[in-house]
Amino acid sequence: MLEGELSDPRIAPSYVTDVVLAPGGKSARIFVAVHGSEEEEASTLEGLTTARAFIRSQLRDRMGVRHVPELSFAIDRSEKMTGRMDELLGRMRKRDKKRTEASQPIAEPIPKS
Repeated sequence: MLEGELSDPRIAPSYVTDVVLAPGGKSARIFVAVHGSEEEEASTLEGLTTARAFIRSQLRDRMGVRHVPELSFAIDRSEKMTGRMDELLGRMRKRDKKRTEASQPIAEPIPKS
């Protein structure tokens, strides 16, 4: 539904990463990952919030149920954070490797007598 049925230009290319249903099923939090900048994330969140009623009606029709929970949307930044953590860990490994190489004594050649 995010890809083609919502024609709001504020919604950047995105996908649903997780849905958390509250106990009792009265509300659901939908986590969305956005391919783009922080400005695009904000505009996508705004567009999805505006389209909330349409999305609920579409879910009701497609699922054939009487009640669809209230929807709230949140940006999922876990993939970006994972990438950043991988980058930082790589830097740490590289720095540790340089330190161990620098701390190893250099073998001096034994002079011939």
